[in-house]
Amino acid sequence: MPTDSSDPTSTPDDDSAEFTYPVVFRINRVAYFTVPMVALMVILLMGASLWFAFGFVVPVALYLWIRRLRTVVNEDGLTAVGGLSTTEIPWSDIAGLQFPRWSPVRAVLTNGKRVRLPAIGFRDLPALNVVSKGRIPDPFEAAAERDS
Repeated sequence: MPTDSSDPTSTPDDDSAEFTYPVVFRINRVAYFTVPMVALMVILLMGASLWFAFGFVVPVALYLWIRRLRTVVNEDGLTAVGGLSTTEIPWSDIAGLQFPRWSPVRAVLTNGKRVRLPAIGFRDLPALNVVSKGRIPDPFEAAAERDS
């Protein structure tokens, strides 16, 4: 079962895929490339003034932020782990998903609230459908059934 959004072709085509809970969806590993680039910028700025050495806090914080962001799926529901907060959502509270333009995916709750789901993209929906045991529908499968 994929746990990284980097490979859209690795999602299973059938419901017989084996996985163990919890399933963790993380940000693509390419995001870590920004950490040495920011550190390089800090080193270049240190050539102008040594006061910029305090800027090394930025790449460290960026690394920790990228490492923390994830969505965890288990038998009971979803856990959205954001930069500063963690939200647990039981399956019974999820009414659907929202895909706003240029924003992260959001789980729409039955009470109308919306919760961001870090590291979940549109191409993760087939895998999310499998690990949620059909509670979150797969739009690709629905479109294929409609066209045939």
